[in-house]
Order: sequence, then structure tokens, then C-alpha cells
Amino acid sequence: MHKKNYMIIIAFDFGTKNIGVAVGQTYTNTAHSLPSIKTKNNQEQFKKIFNEWQPNIVVVGNPLNINGTKQTITKKSEMFSQTLKKIFNIPVLLHDERLSTVEAKSILFEKYGYKSLTKNRVDSMAAVIILESWLSYSHDKVLS
Repeated sequence: MHKKNYMIIIAFDFGTKNIGVAVGQTYTNTAHSLPSIKTKNNQEQFKKIFNEWQPNIVVVGNPLNINGTKQTITKKSEMFSQTLKKIFNIPVLLHDERLSTVEAKSILFEKYGYKSLTKNRVDSMAAVIILESWLSYSHDKVLS
């Protein structure tokens, strides 16, 4: 039984040192974290993720200030998105990620305690939040 327009989605929480990674799908509208990737020398890791999961679409967190204006890192995130689109020939969408890191830290701390707040875990949990937010609010518009 396949749901109409079932898709696999990869999400990234772009950062200057690490990139959080999550994978999800539209069948259950859920996501789970994958190991984060270092920003430098990462081409093989990206190839492995794309080959393994074969996503239909990519969602990249769009880092905006609380008031919706762009931050310094916003341009880097946009360039990262364009690079993914060019290399993997796949649709790449930006999705508002305001407060995703704060929410990620809160979830990890509540579930696993202070020791769970490693940079890698927080980044990938932020990617999960970005993807689940996109699944909840945006994917129907893309599919229609």
C-alpha cells in the first residue's frame, strides 16, 4: 500500500563547522537523525547519504533572525543549498529554522540529560525538527 506522492526527504541543519542531518518520509510524516557531517572535506559522506537514501527532495534549514531578517550565515546556507542542487540534481528547498537549535537542546536535555547535548547530536536533532516542521506545514504545497 503506497501513499500518493510518497517521498523520502533529507534535511540539513547547515552550520559553519557541522551540518546536522535527518531523513524522513511523507508516508508517516516522521524523521530521524543521522550522524552530523563536518563542513570541510565531506563530499564522500554526502555521496553516501544520497546513494543510501535516494531522496526525492532536500530541505535545508534557512537561518533567519527572530524578526525574519537574514543573518550572516543565511547566505552560506543558501549557497550550500545551491551546491546540493547542482551536484545531486535534486530539488532543494529552504525552510525556516528559527529556534530549531533551542528546541533541539530542550528535547535532548529532557529525554537524555545534560550529557546528550553534544554538538553533533544537537545539530542532527535540529535537522529532525526542521524536517518535521516542513512535513507538517509545507510538503502538501510542494506535492500539489
